[in-house]
Amino acid sequence: MASYDVIVIGSGPGGYVCAIRCAQLGLKTACVEGRETLGGTCLNVGCIPSKALLHASHQLHEAEHNFAAMGLKGAAPKVDWAQMQSYKSDVIGQNTKGVEFLFKKNKIDWLKGWGSIPEAGKVKVGDDVHEAKNIVIATGSDVATLPGVEIDEKLVVSSTGALELPKIPKKMVVIGAGVIGLEMGSVYARLGTEVTVVEFLDHITPGMDAEVSKTFQRILKKQGLSFIMGAAVQGVETTKTKAKVTYKLRKDDSEATLDADVVLVATGRKPYTDGLGLEALGVTMSPRGQVETDAHWSTNVKGIYAIGDCIDGPMLAHKAEDEGMAVAETIAGQAGHVNYGVIPGVIYTSPEVANVGQTEEQLKDAGHAYKVGKFSFMGNGRAKANFAAEGFVKILADANTDRILGAHIIGPMAGDLIHEIAVGMEFGAAAEDIARTCHAHPTYSEAVREAALACGDGPIHS
Repeated sequence: MASYDVIVIGSGPGGYVCAIRCAQLGLKTACVEGRETLGGTCLNVGCIPSKALLHASHQLHEAEHNFAAMGLKGAAPKVDWAQMQSYKSDVIGQNTKGVEFLFKKNKIDWLKGWGSIPEAGKVKVGDDVHEAKNIVIATGSDVATLPGVEIDEKLVVSSTGALELPKIPKKMVVIGAGVIGLEMGSVYARLGTEVTVVEFLDHITPGMDAEVSKTFQRILKKQGLSFIMGAAVQGVETTKTKAKVTYKLRKDDSEATLDADVVLVATGRKPYTDGLGLEALGVTMSPRGQVETDAHWSTNVKGIYAIGDCIDGPMLAHKAEDEGMAVAETIAGQAGHVNYGVIPGVIYTSPEVANVGQTEEQLKDAGHAYKVGKFSFMGNGRAKANFAAEGFVKILADANTDRILGAHIIGPMAGDLIHEIAVGMEFGAAAEDIARTCHAHPTYSEAVREAALACGDGPIHS
């Protein structure tokens, strides 16, 4: 029986980061993982492979739509789907092998297999039971399904199946207009698929700033995606080669059907804690199936912690990473901390969409006096040169103190640009602090500065 200071169950972004931080802090650490590779959903069947397909399909879109205007003549490339899949697999392999190398470098034991907790202080993997002073549950999340919709990963697929379809479908129906549905819908739309998105709500991307959401939907429509809003999916029927989606419109209860070659179920994710034995241990769970924790990520059972998608909060890899580092520092006797008010969110379509902090709707609901600074990428020289001038930057600041309360960007490199605001908010910056910081020209980041100037006397280039 091996004995450890910490055993982390799960090697996704939360788990592997937690394990590395524990090892850096001098704790004898092991990580339990049942997959053949480390990295969890994110590296194997989530964030990383989807970004590879988004990148490849974006290059095709540029070749088809913008190359000729730049003087790059010739036929647009043909899609070799098998090679694109091979490229995606190489990207996954590089990342998962990188985590394995980091485990070896930091002397972290990989306990291969699926873990359970027979009692506090013990983790069972296969037939072996290991002792641990501290256990961190980082088991992540699984695909959430809909009643009447059975995922077979052939005709009716989750995001996992959507990443490895045997061929590019002619027609795809995406159920759910959230991040995953819109990213994968974008990939296939660029590859020539007729994509229809069916959404229960009357707007896409729930929780996003309403102005950004409307602009985003308009841009996606221009790119060829169709939307059926306010529609409750009743079920999906399949034959050998086709699927039929039945939905009911909420406004008048009328029913209709859609035919598709592939149906992508993108209705969100749910915590994954099956097989851990938490119920027998008496670990408190929320009605939504999340592991309940206190402000230090500790469960009600001493020595057992939980982080990431299996606890409350946004299901984001970087949120899990932050919690992983914080819980490692807490276990090591330091003061682990996560600022939940400054966790950015990004959608990696083209244009990208990013946000941090509060939305206008949240500020209005709270009765918070705020001001808005906005700047369109149409006024940004670099964006115009790169055929990327759609979208805008919006900064929300306190009406009295000018402190930044939130920012919302739709446009080129939004996922990178948002971090200037995130760092500013972490330091309690005012919009004027961003406005008075010299930004290199010509860069997309100048649009952020202009939006900050718009919170004061006004932007220069608008």
